[in-house]
Amino acid sequence: MLFDTTMMQAGMEGRLAGKMGFEGVWNDRLVDLLPFGPDDATAGSESELQVAVMGSPESVDLPLRIRDSSFYQNVARRTVAGDTSSHTLLELERYLQAGPDAVWENSWVRFPLTRLNSFARHTLERDLLADKSDPASGRRKDSADFFFAKDGEDWLRIPISYLLKLSLADLAGSGVSAEVRKLAESFLGHFLNDNTSPETFSFYPAPMNEAFEGGRGIARETSQRFLLSQLLLDHANERFGLLDHGQRAMIYFAPLPPARQKRLNEIIPDAHYRELFMNPCLSGWDRGEAKKEYMGLCHRMLSRSQLNTIAKLRESGILTNNLVVLPNTSNTCLANNGTHISLGSKRLGELMRGGDFGAADEKYLGDLVIKIVEHFLPLFVGTYSAAPMRMDFEDFHPEKALGFLPHELDYTHLRMIWRRWKKKAKLKVCGRPLTPFGPPLMDRTIARIFGLRGDFIPDFRLLDYMTTLMSTHRCAALDGEVGNDLRLKRDLAAMGVFHESMSTYLLYKQRSFEVMGFSGFEGRFYSLFDSLEEDMRPAARLQQFLSALACKLVLGGRVSRSSIPDSPEVESERRQIFFATAINLPTFFVRRDSGNALLLDLVSRASRVRGSHRYPGTLRVHVQEYRMALLDFIESEGRDVIELFGAGDLLRDLRARITDPERGAGGKLTRRILEHAGARTPLALRAQEFNMGAEEVYRGELRRSHLAEALDYLLEDCETVKNFGCLPAQFCRTGLPALLGGRDIMEFAREARTELKRTGELGGCRPVLIQLLLLVIGMHSENARLSGQKMGKKHDASVYS
Repeated sequence: MLFDTTMMQAGMEGRLAGKMGFEGVWNDRLVDLLPFGPDDATAGSESELQVAVMGSPESVDLPLRIRDSSFYQNVARRTVAGDTSSHTLLELERYLQAGPDAVWENSWVRFPLTRLNSFARHTLERDLLADKSDPASGRRKDSADFFFAKDGEDWLRIPISYLLKLSLADLAGSGVSAEVRKLAESFLGHFLNDNTSPETFSFYPAPMNEAFEGGRGIARETSQRFLLSQLLLDHANERFGLLDHGQRAMIYFAPLPPARQKRLNEIIPDAHYRELFMNPCLSGWDRGEAKKEYMGLCHRMLSRSQLNTIAKLRESGILTNNLVVLPNTSNTCLANNGTHISLGSKRLGELMRGGDFGAADEKYLGDLVIKIVEHFLPLFVGTYSAAPMRMDFEDFHPEKALGFLPHELDYTHLRMIWRRWKKKAKLKVCGRPLTPFGPPLMDRTIARIFGLRGDFIPDFRLLDYMTTLMSTHRCAALDGEVGNDLRLKRDLAAMGVFHESMSTYLLYKQRSFEVMGFSGFEGRFYSLFDSLEEDMRPAARLQQFLSALACKLVLGGRVSRSSIPDSPEVESERRQIFFATAINLPTFFVRRDSGNALLLDLVSRASRVRGSHRYPGTLRVHVQEYRMALLDFIESEGRDVIELFGAGDLLRDLRARITDPERGAGGKLTRRILEHAGARTPLALRAQEFNMGAEEVYRGELRRSHLAEALDYLLEDCETVKNFGCLPAQFCRTGLPALLGGRDIMEFAREARTELKRTGELGGCRPVLIQLLLLVIGMHSENARLSGQKMGKKHDASVYS
């Protein structure tokens, strides 16, 4: 046992425990007071979605814009004049040449302005204001970019992220009932953007209690929000005339930047990439142009940061000569898509409102909880979400393959990961390690001669995006001091790694009461769920459980700040395990004299740990055994928390996913891709075949699976409506019969599910389905509000009695 349960609480941890009512020896009564307990937490999610437009290059906005751009015309002119190689022009033409059903990821759409009804037009005009809080501010300076004339008619061109909002506004203004219009208008602000991709966030915070079936509430809300997004896009395709003008907009979950977009990014300059793909931020912010500039800053900074990894790779000894492939000056990492799950604690919120528990207390507790939870994040990778990707031999340039890891790990762990990764990928010829030289033709020839097939990575998104900022020796990211994040960002800005105006990147991020209006944490490590019911639901429950367990370890005096020192080396040591799991490396290494007492305790519970021959003074630990040791720690140190949550089934399911990876999200997604491609293993396919096949699965089979899942939720909701008549504003009495045209609500829901299964689409039932879905979401929102009130009363009684 690492810590004595009767240890006297001292210092800041003791003062925190006293303020929160955790005084004396830990007992069963105190477990009910834990933040993030079953009756304390609410959850919300943000979904970053992939979009595309299907159509010929003569009809779709993206290829039309590229051909009309000054970049394309200048390249063509210089090529004809012989001033430059024809390579760039040929690559551009190859990208632009496509059939009538070509897929153009992240393209905008264009349609006649007259297609908008009056309310949609009003919404557009308001969103074009330079400052939405000031109606007299006039239009944005870039407003002309959204309009053009064609055949004597005014046309509008917008990203799909904004198309979703305009479609909802059009629905609200199309003669629907007052109840539906009110709900539609209230949801308009939930359709935003995330750098390149559309982003939607929860319509209501879902209680994580028994009444809402734990994590099922947030899975249901996320699923139905996706269904609504699909229905709104179908509405826009038809109502705005996209289909009539050769465009079909699509939306789906996909975790990695599209292969064709990455290919285009290699050809065009960074400024043109931003023109084509960075979101104009028409929705969600009063000053949209300022937000647009911020998005551009993020892209420029991360692109520069990627270039700066080369110097770190040289300093670490991974690059030993000048044979490097320079990363592009434009980076596609902002086109990665994930789901963020945020948890809020009602108890912490009440304490913050009470005044005795201040921002410094919240920050201290939050930073320590984050450090504890980071040790357990390998439990989520591949089990609940994944982003499978194939890499060929020629892709194994460390300056590209390692992504942002040089900024996230110290040199020791970076070298260890790179060596183990090359060994896993079997990058050897005649017993000697070999990485690609640079010229693609040469590398492909070498790979073919020596049978070098590259590797398969279960969750490449976690490498391809800067998921977390590593502390410096001067500024710690998680030392519990208010303002430490700003000090760290300033330090990193001086090194060209980050910009101080950007939001702090962390795997598990604190959501402060002062900024967010609630106190809690955001999980930012989820890539793609194969199923929201089977994967997101237990993931949300586990995130809640671990947050509560971490609070217990702190408030019960079991883990203190000194247990997990705030040095970059200690921080890197625990995070290397997370990244090793994402790559599927078999082992990692921990120093025998590590200052991280919690990590050493966890490692001591793992099987097959031995001293390393290669790295004296370190322990060689198997990733799989470490994950089982995490479960052992949870079961031994958190028995009361397991009982409080009734988490036995959750942990048994997690153990099964770890033991048999085929049962996890990574295994299920990979199986879908292989079945689609007709292959038995990922290494049986070239990288392009596997990765392009994955994209086809995401926008086809997996999209339909997610929609079917949402309809299953809706069918349950329709049964509730039929039995209890609980739609908003007593809609069941008069409005529902008129909406359904006299049909039984269960019969209608089953017909919708049958139509999706038969055709893969929801066209015939869409006009009614979209309104019914809005009403059902409104029903859940009201139930969540009432549940929150009851939870608040319970807290008042338990906290202050």
